[in-house]
Amino acid sequence: MPHHNSVLHAVLKLLPWDVLDAAIERHGGAERARGFSYKSHLIAMVYAQLSGSSSLRHVIAGLQSHADRLYHLGAEPARRSTLAEANRNRPAEVFGDLLAIMIERAHRGLRQAMDGVTYLIDSTSLPLNRYSAGWAQFSAQACGAKLHVIYDPSADCPIYAAITAARINDITAVHAMPIQPGATYVFDLGYYDYLWWANLDEAGCRIVTRLKSNTPLCVTEIRPVEAGGPILSDCVGQLPARQARSRKNPFSKPMREIKVRIETGKVLRIVTNDLHAPAQQIADLYKRRWAIELFFRWVKQTLKITRFLGTSENAIRIQVIVALIAFLLLRLAQKTQSQITSPLVFARLIRANLMHSRPIDHLHTPKPRATAAPGQFTLFAT
Repeated sequence: MPHHNSVLHAVLKLLPWDVLDAAIERHGGAERARGFSYKSHLIAMVYAQLSGSSSLRHVIAGLQSHADRLYHLGAEPARRSTLAEANRNRPAEVFGDLLAIMIERAHRGLRQAMDGVTYLIDSTSLPLNRYSAGWAQFSAQACGAKLHVIYDPSADCPIYAAITAARINDITAVHAMPIQPGATYVFDLGYYDYLWWANLDEAGCRIVTRLKSNTPLCVTEIRPVEAGGPILSDCVGQLPARQARSRKNPFSKPMREIKVRIETGKVLRIVTNDLHAPAQQIADLYKRRWAIELFFRWVKQTLKITRFLGTSENAIRIQVIVALIAFLLLRLAQKTQSQITSPLVFARLIRANLMHSRPIDHLHTPKPRATAAPGQFTLFAT
């Protein structure tokens, strides 16, 4: 019978290890390895995500029980205190640089074409316990962090991610995000900032978002719509010339408002700087926002980033970064086979077979049952 490395080994082969080595050198991390290599650290954290481990003890026990397979990965098991110290003290930027390169390469491989690219922007809350209050205090009773993401729904892949304390406003975070000229950006009311809209428009980007209920639009043109359809109105106009405290609105170009009734009966005021596309196309673009909500749900539930292995800001950052690395590894690994099309089913099979010796393209095939020798009794014979 041919030998196969473990499923974890096959998944980890998709990591660009040379990028990790370069990041370690760049951030001076080599001096802080202290006998526990960054490779062993990353493997332990990827194992934690793919196995669904809920504590450091769970991670260490799982790795120690597979010490022989860990050896073939070029890593060594660690003590709980060693892994906790590494998460607390090693620069998260090392893993952040690895994630950035992986996002760039994965996006290029997963996306079929870059024409007419649409990006979704949103954030999700990550509740933390009181031990993170030193950096993540949000209110008297709550602590938390936020994961800010730009997501490409066509590639099912994030293209940018940042982690902040929950008290950081989404607008503050979005001003640090890169802008791709000519792209379409779809986002919700959390990113209601005329200056940022002006920056997107200046870069030739199409904006699709919502207007607040109390924002007036000075209508200059009313366009016909189909009677009885979900599009209730389509008009062009100007946003208010002044903002709060009489500040001049930096976005002075005409905007288009499309009122659409969704399945629940609610009426949305969708606004865009695209004055030419069909109204239904704009409404459909806004509807694609649901894809990033599904992405957040998938990552939280499948990779278990609702429970954290540390409490410091650095430890939280490392775990979230590695969770996104694990997501990309799953997407890239799934692309190497064609039998399993559901990402959720594929992730579950990876978890169930993580330390088993079998090829990824045979995860869905049950292992052959051992056959008893002639005259030998077997309890499980059928």
